[in-house]
Amino acid sequence: MTTSTSIGTPSHPQSGTADALGRYRRSARWKPLEYLFWCLPILAYFAFPGNYLLLSQIAITSLFALSLDLIFGYAGIISLGHAAFFGVGAYTVGLLGSNGFGDPLLGLLLAAAIAALLGFLSSFLLLRGSDLSRLMVTLGVALMLYELANKFTSITGGVDGMPGVEVGPILGMFDFDMFGRVGYIYSVIVLFVLFWFARRLVHSPFGQSLRGIRMNTLRMPALGVPVNRRLITVYTIGAGYAGVAGALLAQTNSFVSLDVLSFQRSADLLLILILGGAGHLYGGLLGAIVFVIANYLLSDMNPQYWQFWLGLILVLVVLFARGGILGTARQWIESSRHRAQSRARTESPS
Repeated sequence: MTTSTSIGTPSHPQSGTADALGRYRRSARWKPLEYLFWCLPILAYFAFPGNYLLLSQIAITSLFALSLDLIFGYAGIISLGHAAFFGVGAYTVGLLGSNGFGDPLLGLLLAAAIAALLGFLSSFLLLRGSDLSRLMVTLGVALMLYELANKFTSITGGVDGMPGVEVGPILGMFDFDMFGRVGYIYSVIVLFVLFWFARRLVHSPFGQSLRGIRMNTLRMPALGVPVNRRLITVYTIGAGYAGVAGALLAQTNSFVSLDVLSFQRSADLLLILILGGAGHLYGGLLGAIVFVIANYLLSDMNPQYWQFWLGLILVLVVLFARGGILGTARQWIESSRHRAQSRARTESPS
């Protein structure tokens, strides 16, 4: 005589695991909205032919926000000194250009390598304390680099900056023009390539382990996850991304100033990530688009008090959209789907 299974108990215990793996694989696939999003830079190229410099700034800021999203949104490492890596990348390109090495791709590679090395060395300090001490360490590193750049004026130019940074043609064929057309295309391509790599990274087992570390650091070692090694790796990658963003800024502007290492740049980056939504990749990109455009429009309409209106927008976002633009939109879509499903179940005949 066979015994019947209880209601709601699956006959195959592995079915739940298979369903979870299936959802995980589906989440890594590109969605139609993602393809639509990456059509926006192409549309902007034709729609705003006189604003290529502003569009380049959006692309560079998006890459900078993406670098912080990797370490903050996925690994939970909060930073107030991420501009340190951005500035190192910018000054690397500036020093190369000043000494006759103006190849853009070589500048990007060296900027990424030096910024990543700095991130790797400073990451060991982050493992020794809590979130508050990490905040202070990242801020301290950025402030020290700022003062060093300000002191060694013979190398960095100090407050006067490094004007006339020599940047050669891309692949020996495409010269940077004064209107910023080539610089914009170049910045968007670099952004897309690095975004593609970051997307593969966060949808890999490595990325899933970062989510677990952010949710519960103490439990992950019991699952065999080397927490410290994961944090060091992602912090190094995020620093390299920030270095590339700084290098792009120096190449497209042919100028490097102390502003690339300023605390204001790090603070703005955190605001961008909060505005767009951390832990979504696209949140940093959306936040950068909204922040840069709002900054541009508000400063043009009200040059004296534009920061008041920008601050008001950020306060409203924190009060009514705590997950940022993208996080709030996802919550709204999921709640609408759940309401529709519950309505369909109640209306269906028993």
